[in-house]
Order: sequence, then structure tokens, then C-alpha cells
Amino acid sequence: MRLKRSLFLLLITLATASSAIAQDHAKTIDELVRKYQEYGQFNGAVLVAEKGKVILKKGYGKANMEWDIPIATDTKFRIGSVTKQFTAAMIMQLVDEGKVKLDAKMTEYLPDYRKDTGDKVTIHHLLNHTSGIPSYTNGEFFREFSRDPYTVDEFVKKFTMGDLEFEPGSKWNYNNSGYFLLGAIIEKVTGKSYAENLSERITGPVGMTNTGYDTHDPLIKNRAQGYQKTPNGFTNAPYLDMSLPYAAGSMYSTVEDLYKWDQALYGDKLMSAASKQKMFTPGLQEYGYGLRIVDRKIGNTDRTAKEISHGGGINGFNSLFTRLVDGKHLIVILDNVGQGRYHDAITSGVVSILNGLSYENPKMSIAEALNVTANNRGGAAAVAKYREFKKKNPDKYDFREGELNTLGYQLIRSGKTKDAIEVFKLNVEMYPEASNPYDSLGEAYLKDGDKINAVANYKKSLELNPANLGAKAAIDKIEGREVKVDSSVLEKYSGVYEAGPIGKITVRVADGQLMAKPESQPEQVLSPQSENVFFIAAVGARITFDVGDDAKVTGMTINQGGQELKAPKIN
Repeated sequence: MRLKRSLFLLLITLATASSAIAQDHAKTIDELVRKYQEYGQFNGAVLVAEKGKVILKKGYGKANMEWDIPIATDTKFRIGSVTKQFTAAMIMQLVDEGKVKLDAKMTEYLPDYRKDTGDKVTIHHLLNHTSGIPSYTNGEFFREFSRDPYTVDEFVKKFTMGDLEFEPGSKWNYNNSGYFLLGAIIEKVTGKSYAENLSERITGPVGMTNTGYDTHDPLIKNRAQGYQKTPNGFTNAPYLDMSLPYAAGSMYSTVEDLYKWDQALYGDKLMSAASKQKMFTPGLQEYGYGLRIVDRKIGNTDRTAKEISHGGGINGFNSLFTRLVDGKHLIVILDNVGQGRYHDAITSGVVSILNGLSYENPKMSIAEALNVTANNRGGAAAVAKYREFKKKNPDKYDFREGELNTLGYQLIRSGKTKDAIEVFKLNVEMYPEASNPYDSLGEAYLKDGDKINAVANYKKSLELNPANLGAKAAIDKIEGREVKVDSSVLEKYSGVYEAGPIGKITVRVADGQLMAKPESQPEQVLSPQSENVFFIAAVGARITFDVGDDAKVTGMTINQGGQELKAPKIN
């Protein structure tokens, strides 16, 4: 009897200790996320589950800024490409039912699709982005077609039947057209709409009562408004007709419902274990079916954890759904200000906290803190304010080199070149051994018509970094040795590229120049160094466009600050 009592007391003690740890983790995570929200780097809802149990679910900021309505845990957000895993799951259900075969040609289910390309593409290719079909989400699409509604059949014919970019199965290229086609296949096979299938096959059985297929017309209770952040404050996000993302990105959900989805994926109620294994098996670029599968590094340790995740970005919204399946941890981040670039940092912090490790706290952007002063009172006043903040609040603000660079280019875009020069001169003073501040100062001087100071600063930048092709190109241009690239070659590089933590980068040709627009960041000029190598002076990045044996552009390689990032072309 005493032994049983001792064991019972031990179990109570362990349970109490575990609960206390979870509460401590929840408090620390809440403090971390509140800091991001306080600094204007996050506006949304977060849910964290530890060992399968929710330890934190909370809203931060406003669901509707005009009406001052706060975000709650049942606020509905558009989740963008997180939709893809639901589309993949419904395809796998149809595989389990014997209605779809993974190795079947897509034309078996879409007989009106062009035969010469469709006969080469299987369902497997569509699921894991190896089909070679061009993705419809390019710059031209968003400029000209994103506000217009289309039926599924109309859209398939108009936007998804381009020539193959590569032999199916030979390469990986993130592809929204592929998932649009998967949605069309679901409808053809079942005789029901995508929305009906989603309700009957997923959200109904799982109990996801606050999740659905989003359209503009119906009144959806607790739906968040989408915004975007600019140097001058928040604005409403551009309109997007929700018939267009479709099976690739038209769902809405809540953090609570996505937790229910996570838990359902640990069981076999929705699909067979074999189908789940196929979904969760990484192929090219570590992508499975609608999900990315990687070994995530834990903090600054040598440990890793198996991560199954996917992000989503759509006008005014960003989301990140991260499952750490070894420990049954879940991190859901839903944002209605389109600030996805901070989501991975938040997730990394949460992962460190769950593992009892130190984490990096966010810092307020000094560029944002100085923006009003710089625009209203000029560059000299902004420099004085910078010195004051650095002296009084050295740990509160992000004083890294890139911050002043950001502020300087914002001033240039506002036509305040002389004020930008003052800011760039401060950056040179703060970082005298860094190449990029001199490069930016050289560009500002050149824009102001001062070629002598421009060349001097470009040469200093090149001295510090001989690999700075942008500085060399600028000097060559000033001295009459400019690199020219034919407009027909530039047009080949136009499109959308998937750049991981940076998000999608849209490249286009404007006034004979190549321009690059990362998500939630200003558009930048790409200066040619050769036919396929370009430089972005504003951020000190070298862009090399990757061209396949068939002369088609497959992606870009971004080199910045000694880091290299591959960005596949997704259209």
C-alpha cells in the first residue's frame, strides 16, 4: 500500500512539475511575441502546442484597424499556400479510395487539357512541384488579371496550359498552377466543388468549424481585414479575387482549427498511414506533398528536430504552420499585415524556448524609428536622433548596417537625395570597414549629380570588397564602360522566384532595366555585371540567374553578406 501511495505521489509531483514548465514556457513565448508586436513586426494570432498540448493561444494586435477590433484566437485569417497540404490530403484520400492514381497522367482526369504536355505530367509531379508546368503567379498576372473572377475551367485553359519549362520529374519549381490543377482534378473525380470536398472530407470530420474556402461575397464572422505596412503607416492590402488562388491558396482558418488539423495528422482517420507517409516523404528541395520536410537546427546546438511545415503569403496575409513531430510540438502563426519575414525568427525563438535554450529577442527598427524625423525635419535631424538613441537605448534598437541603408533608400524614393546622403554618410562613419555603406553613398552622390564623390565612394567600396560587382559596374558606367544586356534577355528573367525566408521575389523589366520586388520590401534596380549576373546596390546582393541546358531560366542564386540562397523560379 505504501509503495502504491509513493508511486501515486511521484506521478502527481511529475505532473505538477511538467505543468509548471509548460506555464513558464508559455509566459516566455508570450513575452517574445508581444515584443515583436510592440515593435510593429507582427500583428496576428499565435498558437503553440508542447507535446501535443496547447500551452499558448493568443491574439496580438488588430483584426480590423478601422474599427479597432482586437485579434482573438477564433479570428479567421486567409492562410495562402498553407492550403496546399489540404489539397494534397484530399488527393491522397482519393488515392485511398482507388479514384486517383499517383502515377496516372493528369489528362486521365482532365481530358480537355492539352495532350502534348499533359500526357507527360503525373499526379505525383503536380503534388511535389516537379511538373514543369509554368506557374501562373507572375508579375504580369498580378498586374493585369488578379482582380478578375474566373471559373475553374476558364482559368485552367487561360493560365495553366503553357509549354513545359523542363522535363517532368527532372527538376523542382514551386508551382501554383500545379495545385490549381489538383483542385480541378478533385472536382472532376468527385463531381463536387472544391469547397464541398473540403467541408465533407476535412473540416467536417476534424471539427474545424472556423475553416473554409474563402470568397469575397459571403459574410464570414470574425474574418480579419488584410493590411500592408509602408514607411508611412498601414494601408489596406490590394484586392485579390479569391477564385484565383483556389486550391493553391484560397482557404481561411484560425490557430485553434489548425491545431485540430495537426492532431488529426497523427492518426489515420483522414487517410491511410501509407498515404500520410507519401505526403511526409521529402523529394527534390525537401518538398513532399503540400509540405516541406527538413531537419531543423535547434538553437545554437548541434541537435536537430524533424520539421514538417509550410508557409503562406497572399495579399495582406502571411502564415506559417510548423510541426516538430518528434516531440509533438506545433507552432502556428497567422498574420494580417503581410509581414512573413519575421515568422521564421519567431518560430526559431519558440523552438529554443521549448528546448530550454536562450533565444534572440527582437529589436525595434531604427529605420522605422527615424522615418518621421527624416521626412519631416531632414537628414541632419535624423542623424542627431540616431546618435541620441544609440547613446540612451543601445539594446532597444536594431542598429545594424542595413537599417540606415533602408532609411536612406526610402529618402531617395521620396526625392530627398541630399537627406539620404546625410544618412549614408552616418552609415559609413558607423561601419567604416563595410563595403555596402560606401556603395550606397556613392549611388546617392551619383543621383545628386556629384560624380566625383560618387566614384570616390564606389572605389572605396570596391577596395573593401573586390567582389562588389555593383560598384565596378557603377564606376564603369560613369567612366563610359557600362555593361549592356539586350531587352530580350532581360525579359527571360521576368517572373516570380521562391526565396525561402525572404518570401517571393517578383522580377520585371521597366524602362529597359531589370527590377526586383521582394515581398513586403521596396522594388530595387538590378545592375548588370554580365548577361546573367546582376547586383542590387541597395542591399549589397549579387543575383545570378540560373539557366538550364534548354536556355530556360530555372531560378536565381542570391549572394549577400557571405550567405548564398537558391531561389527557384515559380512561374
